[in-house]
Amino acid sequence: MRNLNRRNFLKTAAIGISAGALGTSSIKASDKSLSEDRIGILVDTDVCVGCRHCEWACRTAHEFPACDLEEYSDISVFEKYRRPDNTSLTVINQFENEKNPLLPIYVKVQCMHCEKPACVSACIVGALTKLEDGSVVWDDSKCIGCRYCMVACQFQIPTYDYDKAIDPHIWKCDLCRDRRIRDKLPACVEICPNEALVFGKRSEVLSIARKRIKRKPDVYVEHIYGENEIGGTSWMYIAGKSFDKLKMPPLGKETAPGISEAIQHGIFSYFVPPVALFALLGTLMWVNKHKRGESDTEIESTDPDKEESEF
Repeated sequence: MRNLNRRNFLKTAAIGISAGALGTSSIKASDKSLSEDRIGILVDTDVCVGCRHCEWACRTAHEFPACDLEEYSDISVFEKYRRPDNTSLTVINQFENEKNPLLPIYVKVQCMHCEKPACVSACIVGALTKLEDGSVVWDDSKCIGCRYCMVACQFQIPTYDYDKAIDPHIWKCDLCRDRRIRDKLPACVEICPNEALVFGKRSEVLSIARKRIKRKPDVYVEHIYGENEIGGTSWMYIAGKSFDKLKMPPLGKETAPGISEAIQHGIFSYFVPPVALFALLGTLMWVNKHKRGESDTEIESTDPDKEESEF
């Protein structure tokens, strides 16, 4: 009966903690409501000429070190594939164009601002937030540097100040939130000389993308990357080449956030549930220790060799 009671106690404790975790009222990526007028940006790779003006504008807007704009005409950077980092939140890469070798395909890379962002789901302290306008922003005052967002991101975008021992930051495109508050376009969109970047409501941007594909079926593949990938993204692409050949990850429609984020956010809210979790683990260890002690006592009392030695 004593063992049965212990098992019931452990089951009750585990159920209680799970219920507390699942019952959290914090807003999660999976249930964040988005505005019908949320942002969308189309990258038309057929129009992009690889001038890299967007790289310069992004660095300048975020007060990163940036050389003169003229120096961004250096095409030697295209010799290797590049990723955004803590000094450049967007980069351009060059790919071969089999249809016209004299006109390479250029692809801009930055945070995709997912409709259901895995980084927001993974963040245990709410430092990353999905806003109603569709953008995903980061609050450095809340960040504890766990870097779970870096692991969670299917596009491998967030970067970290590994070279800073004091006050390191997570970095990613924020859709120029400070500029948009002042009714300005994102820096990369504003500076693009060929209008390869189309900014507007996501629904309208999708309509523009579909019309361009329909108008030039010999130029574009019939796929708007970001329309449905992992539930959709704010940044979307059209191209004349299969996206997997442009190093865009082949992702399905299923979103990353789910019940796991409910459990995780519940466990880590205010750091109180972890205390209960450790208490449960401590109880398990205590019960196991005493159970072993009782078993050892029973073995000693029934040991025939010991009984014979007593006579």
